[in-house]
Amino acid sequence: MDSRKNQHDVGYKYLLSTKRFFLQLIASFVSRDWVTDMKEVDIERIDKSYISQDFQQKEADIVYKLKHRKNQDVIFYVLLELQSTVDQQMPYRLLVYMNEIWRDILKNEHQSKLKKAFKLPVIIPIVLYNGKNNWTAPTEFKEKLDQAHLFQDEVLNFKYILLDINRYQKKDLLQLSNLISTIFIFDQHITNNEEIYTRLRETMHILKKLDVEEFNHFKNWLEKIFINRLPLSYHTQIHTIISKANHQEVDKMISNFEEGLKRFIEESQQKAIAKGLQEGLEKGLEQGLGRGQKQKAIEIAKALVNKKMATHDIADVTGLSIKEVEKLDRE
Repeated sequence: MDSRKNQHDVGYKYLLSTKRFFLQLIASFVSRDWVTDMKEVDIERIDKSYISQDFQQKEADIVYKLKHRKNQDVIFYVLLELQSTVDQQMPYRLLVYMNEIWRDILKNEHQSKLKKAFKLPVIIPIVLYNGKNNWTAPTEFKEKLDQAHLFQDEVLNFKYILLDINRYQKKDLLQLSNLISTIFIFDQHITNNEEIYTRLRETMHILKKLDVEEFNHFKNWLEKIFINRLPLSYHTQIHTIISKANHQEVDKMISNFEEGLKRFIEESQQKAIAKGLQEGLEKGLEQGLGRGQKQKAIEIAKALVNKKMATHDIADVTGLSIKEVEKLDRE
């Protein structure tokens, strides 16, 4: 399994293993009447995975039990589908996992309780997906059965709840204004670095109102998960910025994060430009451009001086002397 994907799975599993954040996920993104009845005191995490050997390399799962009205149990089965591709067999996989839960309950239930009145608990399957592509797999099991429409109620069927992170509108996530919605904002596909800055600024007011526990979870997300989107050579600097931050200095953390990232990107761009220019100069010298090439080197050096590149680096790239570069810097 890709270590970065595995870390992503672990990141979500760690976050949602805290009852208050699991409840926050459900309350924020599942619009059902029964959600209003859910309270943190009534839910219990089942510390057991029901992923079968056939699929154990594909994802991670989280299971909660809710004591509903009249002491009836409801099982919430959350599958973390944190990969770029859509699995068209998702309804079948969920059926396998749900069956494992029911089988485990029957196996561990005392025989004296398995009377006529005994009923298996309801299982609510939920898929959390963060892929860039649209989710095209059926959300209803019978859609995977051939000729199911001919038999109506005689065929097995269920629906699962899909939480598709990249399909939520940013404005709606900002309006929710909580830890889970903020993490979704940063987990969405971001196409350019400017958008990273924008999202940091836009979420500043949310981060300021998080309590210590929530803010530490957000820091952990940035440091362990979000950082993987950035160049490896920049990770040490980001780790330092995040580790020093506290929830009373959100402005400072974001400012340092943005300033450091901008500086790193500018340095990377300068090095890329310099490398390309150096290759061009070497090619030109091989072609014997002579005095004309010297003028070209001066023009390149002027451009790099304007970009505030270090004098010795400009000299190395262009072949000019340090004194010649310093003279251009004074002009």
